[in-house]
Amino acid sequence: MLLSLSVQNYALIEHLNINFTNQFATITGETGAGKSILLGALGLIMGNRADLSSLKDKEKKCVIEASFEVSKYNLQSLFEENDLDYENTTIIRREILPSGKSRAFINDTPVNLTELQLLAESLIDIHSQNQTRELEQENYQISILDAIGKNAENLKEYAVLLSDFKQKTKELDQIIAEKNTLFTAQEYNAYLLNELEQVGLQSNEQADLEEELLSLNNSELISETLSKIVSTANEEQFGFVNSLKDCRNALQKIANFSTAYSDLFERLNSSLIEIEDIAETAYQLGEKNVYNPERLEFISSRLQTIYDLQKKHQVATIDELLEIKNQLSEKVLLVDNLEDKIIALNQYLKDKKEELNTKAASITTNRREAIPVFIDKISSILFQLGMPDSQFKMELNAANQFLSNGKDELELLFSANKGTSLGSFKKVASGGEMSRIMLAIKSVLADFSKLPTIIFDEIDTGVSGEIALKMGEIMKKMSENRQVFAITHLPQIASKGDAQFKVSKETIAENTISKIVKLNAEERIVEIAEMLSGKQITDSALSHAKTLLN
Repeated sequence: MLLSLSVQNYALIEHLNINFTNQFATITGETGAGKSILLGALGLIMGNRADLSSLKDKEKKCVIEASFEVSKYNLQSLFEENDLDYENTTIIRREILPSGKSRAFINDTPVNLTELQLLAESLIDIHSQNQTRELEQENYQISILDAIGKNAENLKEYAVLLSDFKQKTKELDQIIAEKNTLFTAQEYNAYLLNELEQVGLQSNEQADLEEELLSLNNSELISETLSKIVSTANEEQFGFVNSLKDCRNALQKIANFSTAYSDLFERLNSSLIEIEDIAETAYQLGEKNVYNPERLEFISSRLQTIYDLQKKHQVATIDELLEIKNQLSEKVLLVDNLEDKIIALNQYLKDKKEELNTKAASITTNRREAIPVFIDKISSILFQLGMPDSQFKMELNAANQFLSNGKDELELLFSANKGTSLGSFKKVASGGEMSRIMLAIKSVLADFSKLPTIIFDEIDTGVSGEIALKMGEIMKKMSENRQVFAITHLPQIASKGDAQFKVSKETIAENTISKIVKLNAEERIVEIAEMLSGKQITDSALSHAKTLLN
């Protein structure tokens, strides 16, 4: 429950500290006094968006702090899941800086708005006048049945299944689209791949073939050159090999005379060995250099094929062609792989669809069982609120698709009077009837929820007199198991509070401020009398006020 609220520099509030108890508290005050400001401050605690217009003094930061007693509401797991320090008395703080930045803290741990909203939803429910129109919305009507039917766990499991189902369905659609795109190019890719595979390219093949082609095209010149080297080296009388041998033999005779001669001998001998080897190699190359027109034709054809493929694929090397071949192979295989994925995903979705249908059926069963419970309870409360002849009918029909909350479509039919046929709820309920019905629903839901605090913001719109008194009694009864606040303009409801707070505003030196104070017994009599008769309080109004309070 809400223990205290502190507000600094927010809207018309300069500074406010107020404590609350686990009672039915009513909040009164003239229109425009600042009751909506109080709700706005609590809204920020609940994670609503903030802006600079919230600051009373634009040079100072706004700080709103609320403390809650949470020990009775099994929230430890929520704190653990969000890595928050759990405290029985939990403090939520919100700051709006002059720069426009906003910060939020739970027990002094910084949190984002999503985390703040998640906790706040488990602590407090603010019912504003606009939210009464929620009754017209099908999702809200279904949520009533879910609360009564205790569908929370089912809906949680269903949401996980549905999220996975939608994600996998999206994935399947993407794969099918990808397959269709690839399929149009499949035949051409297969042709290109086959063409490259038929050629059987090797990584270093091009350079070797080009070198061999150059040799074959110059076979005659090569033979002449090598023959000349061999004959010049080995010519019997004037060949340079024999001449060098003569020189070597001559040097050998004087090599022992000096190291200079021996070094010269070694150098000449080494040169002779190298030249003899050159001559031998030239001879062997000459023997191998045979003109082969068939080989020449083959190499020329092979190279032309390579050049054509390089031009076709706009590359310059065989390695690049081999990379293209690998890519084409992957593309061709990809279509087959995608088909396997499509088959697997279809089977997965079929299984998940069965799980979803099973879970949705459980949700529907609980809702059907909740309908008579809801109608019985709400009819009883509406009887107290002056609608004894009201009738409700809930028609639950199967949807043809998975919805966010199951597979049900609900039509809420309503009649306020005897002899009036049932009609669509949003078309036949008046404003005053809507207010009473909403209070009745909140009262019913309170029995099925552990929400610590409920705030009603003028839920009494369109009612008065005895009905207002009954509404106050119902809210007071609700407060037996939770903390209830009612912002009201009706003295009948204000008088039912265990405590009453008054919101007012005053102007001091051209500065308008709002404040809220807890009224004592005498102040409550005066406030309620004023609500009955206006500023000119009459004796009868005072007497009536005392009667209401007693």
